[in-house]
Amino acid sequence: MSKKEAEQTEKALIIVESPAKTKTLKNFLGDEFRVEASMGHVRDLPEKEFGVQLDNGFTPSYVTLPDRRDVLQKLKEAAGKASEVYLASDPDREGEAIAWHLREALHLQNARRIEFNEITRQAVQQALQNPRDIDMNRVNAQQARRILDRIVGYKLSPLLWKKANRNTLSAGRVQSVAVRLVVEREREIEAFVPEEHWTITARLTPDTEEHAFDATLRLRDGEKLQLHNEAEANAVLEDLQGAQYAVERIKRSERKRNPSPPFITSTLQQEAARKLGFSAKRTMQVAQQLYEGVELGEQGAVGLITYMRTDSTRVADEAQAQARQFIGKEFGERYLPEKPPQYRSRGRAQDAHEAIRPTLVTRTPESVKKHLSREQYELYRLIWQRFVASQMASAVLDVVTVDIRAKQYTFRATGSSVKFDGFMRVYVEGKDTAEISDEERPPLPPMVEGQILNLLALLPEQHFTEPPPRYTEATLVKALEEKGIGRPSTYATILSTIVERGYVELKDKRFYPTQLGIAVTDYLVKHFPDIMDVQFTAGVEQQLDEIEEGKQAWTEVLRAFYQPFAQRLAETEKSHEWVRIEPKETEYICPTCGAKMLLREGRYGKFLGCSRYPECKTIVKVQRNGEPAPADRPTDEVCEKCGSPMVIRWGKYGDYLACTNDSCKARRPLEKTLGVTCPACKQGQVVEKRSRRGKIFYGCNRYPACEFVMWDKPVGRLCPKCGYPLVEKRRGRKVTAVACSSSQCDYREETQPDSQALAS
Repeated sequence: MSKKEAEQTEKALIIVESPAKTKTLKNFLGDEFRVEASMGHVRDLPEKEFGVQLDNGFTPSYVTLPDRRDVLQKLKEAAGKASEVYLASDPDREGEAIAWHLREALHLQNARRIEFNEITRQAVQQALQNPRDIDMNRVNAQQARRILDRIVGYKLSPLLWKKANRNTLSAGRVQSVAVRLVVEREREIEAFVPEEHWTITARLTPDTEEHAFDATLRLRDGEKLQLHNEAEANAVLEDLQGAQYAVERIKRSERKRNPSPPFITSTLQQEAARKLGFSAKRTMQVAQQLYEGVELGEQGAVGLITYMRTDSTRVADEAQAQARQFIGKEFGERYLPEKPPQYRSRGRAQDAHEAIRPTLVTRTPESVKKHLSREQYELYRLIWQRFVASQMASAVLDVVTVDIRAKQYTFRATGSSVKFDGFMRVYVEGKDTAEISDEERPPLPPMVEGQILNLLALLPEQHFTEPPPRYTEATLVKALEEKGIGRPSTYATILSTIVERGYVELKDKRFYPTQLGIAVTDYLVKHFPDIMDVQFTAGVEQQLDEIEEGKQAWTEVLRAFYQPFAQRLAETEKSHEWVRIEPKETEYICPTCGAKMLLREGRYGKFLGCSRYPECKTIVKVQRNGEPAPADRPTDEVCEKCGSPMVIRWGKYGDYLACTNDSCKARRPLEKTLGVTCPACKQGQVVEKRSRRGKIFYGCNRYPACEFVMWDKPVGRLCPKCGYPLVEKRRGRKVTAVACSSSQCDYREETQPDSQALAS
């Protein structure tokens, strides 16, 4: 045995889930340990078989995932040489299950389980000093969830295929309930009958127009006044003619505004949706990167945040102490509360976990910005600000309420000013509505009781009550959490799944149910009311928690669920009721026969079909906004294969050139010339192209002779330093800079100031 092999044999092995974690751990563990990654799950239920022995205690038949066979072989070899093996998968149920699967697949009877909430030297060393056995209660809770989902999905989906005559449908224990929430909200909106009401606002000032403010009519003869229509509003306006407006009462109060608790999974997803426009799925992907570790120059790979799948607002004592020291130094002692704040977690939160926070509070967003992608920086800044603010003193606001008398009527104005900004100096939580609270109103001008005010205008305004708003990603996650549907690790998957399966659409950042989603929901609610019941689904989550706590046997929970479900399934399979996806009438006219077109849904998505079908079989493709796709547009282009004319045709991922010869069917991307000479070959032109998946990029029109390509859009100018094309640099939809497209050139023109909140 060589010296190198002997050294390798003596090392302890740590198995984590991802390669990013291995890099971060190696950064501070050095050569004492060997760190390898399992790449997540290594075993699961079989993909094309049911895989659960219902008559044998719900025994699962796990199989090795095909793309993990090489990984397992490598881990087996590493474990055979190791002095000790530590299973360091994520600190939650799923991580516990992964550790168990690794132990079983690798036959590691003496492997120990370690877990850490943050990937830092101190946390990992502490975990290594306190290894434990695998928690089978946690494993069984995860097994119960997986088998429940397999039973529902594997048994219910084929029923939907049969009853809807399409084999692309699927049902899920949790996703179907989420779709139901969206469907029921849409029906609330459709059934809503708006009610008219009026308000009257007095534009007043104590002296000049510069100090004008608004006061709203509230009372008549001391009683609350409601104006239901224009006639009632006009009667009040007539009464107020010639009235004198006098300050009747001034009430001053001091109000405290407390900081929000540090992030848990659901609130992070909500706030990232509000402030950054991130989907829940994208938020979790970026948070995973920050947790597992990011290269910080000479520091190497560093884990920047604690574990991001958590429902606990608890913060470690050491982290709170660090935060207090940082706040006192950066902002002053008055920004510190008397004692570290304690936030109460909701419901059955797992308080063994921590809230989501930076691993080191002194590692400010600005100090690491140059090492992070834009999305990583924005999310890290949000987490950092929220945590620091959560440990700061409350803000204090002065709120002034003024009642103004005019004849028998009372108007009221409210204003506020910040007496002490406290946590607001760093961060204020976003909102889902545009409603303004008293604490957010601008300050009022100085006034005294008895003072006569000048009336500048009386402004009557008609209003109508609004229906409940459609769910956004933020509000749907909030609803799932409040109703106990799913767990922190499942929210992002639920939202992405219901969109991908075609049950809901996300338009203008709001969820709309599709006709398919409505039809399937109605069918499942009628025939499987338990599974589609919000309270029942929340009850299952509670039972899973009790399995984890050792209070229930996982097989008994499965048995109690399966027996009535199987009976209901058998009854429904015998019924002759079908899932009917009703078409919607539209304003569009059939181009063939002039009849109304109906919006229908098929296995390939939405389309417009003639209402006279089957007499008229005309169909028209539909764009994502629901409007008919444009007709083919003629061009001067000729097909390279058959010489026929080519037209511009609409496609799901954008326009493309198509041959008009039906037997040829040739097609190619539509290229837009930008007036920029290719910097690579100096002969061709840079044109806008579109990939098959619809992503826009820019390349030479001489391809394949020239393979020059770039992703940023050229602006039509050349770099004054090196002559390469200048391109747009964007943050979301906004162009923030113009920069050289050459990676060897640092030329850059800022197009707008970088307005960032205080983060250092």
